[in-house]
Amino acid sequence: MKTVTIIGFNGALASAITGMIDLFRMAGVTWARIHGEQPHAQFRTRLLTENGEPCRCINGVTLLADGSWQEVDGLGADDLLIIPTIGAPIDEILQTNNSLIQWLSQLQDTNPGDVRVASNCTGAFLLAAAGLLDGREATTHWGFSNQFRERFPAVDLRPEKLVTVDGAVACAGGGMAWWDLGVYLVERLAGAQVARELAKAFVIDAGRTSQAPYSALQARRYHSDKPILKLQDWLDDHFHQAVTLPSLAAMSGLTERSLIRRFKDATGDTPTGYLQTLRIEAARQYLENSRVSVEAITRLVGYEDVSSFSRLFRKHTGMAPGVYRSRFGR
Repeated sequence: MKTVTIIGFNGALASAITGMIDLFRMAGVTWARIHGEQPHAQFRTRLLTENGEPCRCINGVTLLADGSWQEVDGLGADDLLIIPTIGAPIDEILQTNNSLIQWLSQLQDTNPGDVRVASNCTGAFLLAAAGLLDGREATTHWGFSNQFRERFPAVDLRPEKLVTVDGAVACAGGGMAWWDLGVYLVERLAGAQVARELAKAFVIDAGRTSQAPYSALQARRYHSDKPILKLQDWLDDHFHQAVTLPSLAAMSGLTERSLIRRFKDATGDTPTGYLQTLRIEAARQYLENSRVSVEAITRLVGYEDVSSFSRLFRKHTGMAPGVYRSRFGR
């Protein structure tokens, strides 16, 4: 039986700890009980803290620990280590958990090949601080992506992805993405059949691959480049108009080359890419809050060709406009 170790710390998100424990403990169990069959548990779980003391989560719930991670010397061949979501201020958690970060850094070369270490949401900050994500593809909550990039430039961050796997390390995106990460890891470690049965038993949509439909543009404004902020303000009001790079450069007082460089440094995107994101965001709002046709929405957000717009929308959100409306429309 494989062992899943969850690392607990004060300020963690309780559901990312208890939810993962529930998923792994019930893999091979719940589905069998539903069908009157003999359960076959696939995993044992344990919650470890620095000194084996209880951890107080961000919602005020205190969770009892099964022991101390300081007493663990590496990971066994069948072990999986999971870092849950940081619920408290990220800087505070990184500053107060130096010993954990040092301990994690020692796991860097342990059991390469299969997934051995994973994080959920902002838990990726702890893995990155330990150097486990350097040179690897990773994801975290879309709202903290700019902060992550600034702090850990050596990481190939993909905030649009819900789950990333690069070598022995897996990461999940937004706060409740532990569902998706958990089912994925169950599949990797216990097989596809066990994972499918677990997803059905817990009524989990296991088909999600992107957190792009949940993201917002506000995260692109966490910078201090005033000319770029001014340009973003203008684009917010005029995205539906015909916009060219030369006109944006003239408006900002920069050359086109300088504009592209500074815009990307500030927002993580090019002016053209940012304009596309603005238009897609506006289209999402129309699809969520109105019954305006896709053809009309295409024109309202600055495009003429419906098929081209639909392809672009799918590229950004992972689903066609009609599918998006059926899932998120109010």
